[in-house]
Amino acid sequence: MGESVSLGAIQETLLIPLYGRAEDARRQPSVLNDRRAIELVEAIDYDFTKFRGPSLSGSVLRAAIFDEYVRGFLREHPEGTVVDLGCGLSTRFDRLDNGRLRWFDLDVEDTMALRRRFFQDGDRYTMISGSLFDTDWFERVTERPGPLFLLSEAVMLYFPAERVHAVLRQLATRFPDTPLAFDTGGQLMMKSQDRNPVFQAVSARMQWICDDPATLEVHGLRLRESRTFAQPQPAVAREWPFKYRAIAKLFGWAPPVTTYKLNLFTTDPA
Repeated sequence: MGESVSLGAIQETLLIPLYGRAEDARRQPSVLNDRRAIELVEAIDYDFTKFRGPSLSGSVLRAAIFDEYVRGFLREHPEGTVVDLGCGLSTRFDRLDNGRLRWFDLDVEDTMALRRRFFQDGDRYTMISGSLFDTDWFERVTERPGPLFLLSEAVMLYFPAERVHAVLRQLATRFPDTPLAFDTGGQLMMKSQDRNPVFQAVSARMQWICDDPATLEVHGLRLRESRTFAQPQPAVAREWPFKYRAIAKLFGWAPPVTTYKLNLFTTDPA
């Protein structure tokens, strides 16, 4: 991989799921077998070992559930377009590429500067520097006609409710009848942040509280399904090693965890 990369001003929170996937890949059996995550962790000059606790495994289980949402879309639309809003250092394109899809990864400029050290644009893969809350990327991701899937994992949680609600209305208006997957966290989850070992290692805190994803339908969405770590898709649960099934069983029904939801919506501005 060459010379190591210094973290600089990049937000530390994007490193948590990266490290979680790398640690998962070092164990066998693995949920995601994300060997690319190991390469990135070894190349970034950062003390990842300060991240500890069940949130690391949680980030892996979350990725598996979101992966299945995308796979479900691609089973119906193998040449569809997927847009990962706030991608961080995600390797989802590598995991899910079927050789036919079109994929866009979007994130802010400093994150993309780091990302471009490890990833390159291709015929079907494009990185865009920009914000989830901007609109200048709208036309770019619809350059190829056909179905679109929008995904935003562990991003909206870090912004105030009014900003999140505004962007949801914006996405619903611009991309009608489009699947949109993102996570939400309830009051109990937010109150437990300071006791979470992972968050004790970073300064960022989640802000947006949503106890019931169905309440977001007033912003132009229709809720299709909502899952917790204890309720993954059956196809996903069958692939989880015993360790992760045990984690989901032990922690998945704890009150703070049950308020964390992984949701699949369809935009429905009417």
